[in-house]
Amino acid sequence: MLGLLITLIIAIVIGMIGSAIAPGGMPGGILGAMLAGLVGAWIGHSLFGTWGPVIADFAIVPAIIGAAIFVFLLTLISRGLRSAT
Repeated sequence: MLGLLITLIIAIVIGMIGSAIAPGGMPGGILGAMLAGLVGAWIGHSLFGTWGPVIADFAIVPAIIGAAIFVFLLTLISRGLRSAT
């Protein structure tokens, strides 16, 4: 149970950092940041592998880059949907 809590906290921190890097920011507050952190870690691991420091099974640098990519893509999609309506 403690491992899950640590994983979620690290995901929130990664999501907040990724949201601060990408233009537009991630909506949803802490839950949005947690989603961005978890998806960003998956994207970062898929694209860049596991290099750099690892905390709670997250490779920090690829996860932050992946979270920034995820937030950026969500911003582009939401702008496209807003302009289409």
